[in-house]
Amino acid sequence: MCGIIGFNGSVNAAPFLIDGLKKLEYRGYDSAGIAVYNGNKTVTEKRKGRISNLASAVKRRDDMCGNLGIGHTRWATHGEANDSNAHPHKSGKFTLVHNGIIENHTLLKEKYLPLCTFTSETDTETVVHLINRHYSDNCLEAIARTAKLLEGSFALAIICEDEPETIFCVKKSSPLLIGIGNEATVASDISAISCKAEKLYRMDDGEIAAVTKTQAVFYDFDLNIKEKATSQFSAERSESEKNGYEHYMLKEIFEQPEAVRKTVEAYLGNKENTLPLINKPERIFIVACGSAYHAGLVGRICIEKLTKIPVTVETASEFRYSDPLTNASTPVIVISQSGETADSLAAIRKAKENGATTFGIVNVPESSIALESDYVMYTKAGTEIAVATTKAYSAQLAALYALAIHFAQIWGTEDNTVLNNLKDALGKLHIKIREALGCEEQMREIAQQLATVQNAYFIGRGIGYALAAEASLKLKEISYIHCEAYAAGELKHGTISLIEQGTKVFAVCSPNGLEAKMQSNIDEVSARGAQVIAITDSHKTKADITVHTVSATHPLFCASTQIVPLQLLAYHTAKFRGCDIDKPRNLAKSVTVE
Repeated sequence: MCGIIGFNGSVNAAPFLIDGLKKLEYRGYDSAGIAVYNGNKTVTEKRKGRISNLASAVKRRDDMCGNLGIGHTRWATHGEANDSNAHPHKSGKFTLVHNGIIENHTLLKEKYLPLCTFTSETDTETVVHLINRHYSDNCLEAIARTAKLLEGSFALAIICEDEPETIFCVKKSSPLLIGIGNEATVASDISAISCKAEKLYRMDDGEIAAVTKTQAVFYDFDLNIKEKATSQFSAERSESEKNGYEHYMLKEIFEQPEAVRKTVEAYLGNKENTLPLINKPERIFIVACGSAYHAGLVGRICIEKLTKIPVTVETASEFRYSDPLTNASTPVIVISQSGETADSLAAIRKAKENGATTFGIVNVPESSIALESDYVMYTKAGTEIAVATTKAYSAQLAALYALAIHFAQIWGTEDNTVLNNLKDALGKLHIKIREALGCEEQMREIAQQLATVQNAYFIGRGIGYALAAEASLKLKEISYIHCEAYAAGELKHGTISLIEQGTKVFAVCSPNGLEAKMQSNIDEVSARGAQVIAITDSHKTKADITVHTVSATHPLFCASTQIVPLQLLAYHTAKFRGCDIDKPRNLAKSVTVE
């Protein structure tokens, strides 16, 4: 949530800051702002809404020129989205931007700032006033004293008019990176780091950095200097071009075959040598949020089928505050696209406190979850820009398939012939996904009908239910249609009372031996007036509309082919409704606050 950008160089900072914010807009887009030191003072421009609003305002100003500046794109937590609550915030000679939540900001205001005038409703303004209050003649000391008082999560980029050649950075539980070359850049994400950077530093929790044009010096909160190694810096930049597609989401849907192919090739046969050789446990946990949680539901079925070991799937926000029954022999698999998801990162730490073996499945190299996990498995989805995940979800499924096969192999729970057949099928899965994309025209037609309704339901059994949950999330998050997913057998336990004439019910009929049961559930809702759209690779299903999906290379992998029409359904429904598909309201790509 929220994106930070900073620039310290020899050219005008404002254009770089605006460009960087555009690359970070997926992290939040309620409002945006930049601050530039122009040689005399720090000047600020802030605007509610998208980066384009800010860019237009900046162009109209003559005083916003200077070689040092910071910027921010906001996902509102404290205070509504307006100009006043937009970052940066200023107090005295200090100006800062913030990603995270200061949990004790009310207490800090009451104790240290009772006479201070606040111009916003944000927790962030408390921080800049505290730094200014602690300041005499040493910026680092004022920042360190303030950092020690803060509770919660925070990444801060700070400039001070008394030290106009330095950006000060602070990190705790929110990501912040620094790129150094002929100029210095600071950002929440590597996509916004300058292409001129030769060194990349990933800040650790409890660190302060003083960043000049050509170097970064790191300190702990007691201002002891820390030696800091550079991180691996990939020349691969953000895949920021739409390449002829109208929206990033559609582009990323069509990139799924390649994402799955790359992920499978990386781990089929353990080529990257990162899959763990761990002892057979009595139980496995999968922990995740949102779409990653839905991938975990599919993963549970695959792992249990091949290993006969019970798997518990929990949402990270619940797991972190529970008392999970884990020990040193319990694998806890945490799935996150960004590798920075706050609840999932907390779940990793909770599991490690209990002595569990942690395993991260993430898409971003050297992200926090990757660095803190005992083992890490990288998906190969590449940069995903649309807020609603598609190719990252499919890559997570592929990783979980490979992991299930790996576990079955090292624990000897499945015949080698079966496992070799599964590996062969998995290696060809990307071809089937590419074929599944051929259903777009039919899904567009169905979407045109769906676009006018206010409610819809998704039902399924086994993997079909896991897919129903993901399909429902996709539709609601970008089209704003109220929809729910249910295990098909649960409808008659209350929810069927909501079915009336014309209600849209999508039945995900996965090839799991329960096709006859699903047909009974279809008949039940049809008898009460529902219009049923069946997603199936069987021609025997009776429904008002049937979408015949491509058969997966193996029934265990059917989620990867059957999700494709449901993603296209969500996309085209949102398009017919005129929604902002890539940046749906109230959402952000990377959820880095609790």
